[in-house]
Amino acid sequence: MARAFLFVLDSFGIGGAADAERYGDTGSNTFGHIAEACAEGRADREGLRKGPLFVPNMLSLGLGYAAKTATGFCLDSGGLLASAFHGAAQEVSSGKDTPSGHWEIAALPVRFDWGY
Repeated sequence: MARAFLFVLDSFGIGGAADAERYGDTGSNTFGHIAEACAEGRADREGLRKGPLFVPNMLSLGLGYAAKTATGFCLDSGGLLASAFHGAAQEVSSGKDTPSGHWEIAALPVRFDWGY
């Protein structure tokens, strides 16, 4: 039996949506901004971390390629596991809240204002 693993990282975006301005999210790109801050040394913490963003497992599963698809930004992705797949999408739900996003991942977009 084939298996799929879906990793949901709430509030972890790779790029912004076309309607970002409507929600005060213009310029959103959590992954890109974290990688940028690390590369510039702004995320260095004595005794905790230093240098460029280091997430080899996430990159081997396709995060870097998904980011490139969404934004054109490419973190050095190294090797992609042969069994890994990646993708990028933009929400079609009318809201950008957590429940709407989770429903949409399950193929049930919320196409109405439900008073969030």
